[in-house]
Amino acid sequence: MSTNEIIKDTAEVLPRLRWAARRGMLELDVILRPYIDNHYLDSSVEQQMTFKLLLTRDDPELFAWFMGHEVPDDPDFVNLIRHIHEQNGVVLRD
Repeated sequence: MSTNEIIKDTAEVLPRLRWAARRGMLELDVILRPYIDNHYLDSSVEQQMTFKLLLTRDDPELFAWFMGHEVPDDPDFVNLIRHIHEQNGVVLRD
């Protein structure tokens, strides 16, 4: 893939992700937007795919997971949520 193709792909992917990450809860916007803007492109392909899948989940479910009220059944979601928190500078309690 050429540099021009990467730039074009980035120019198309990030706005779509930002739109998909817009939630009905400000708390989720505050978590998801910085990750997209600052860390998504540096994440592994697996993390990027898991993130896109995570965005298909409902707000109450995402809120419960990110706030630590519930734990997702999918270990990939658990790892990604931990990764997003770490990238955003959030310290999690176990």
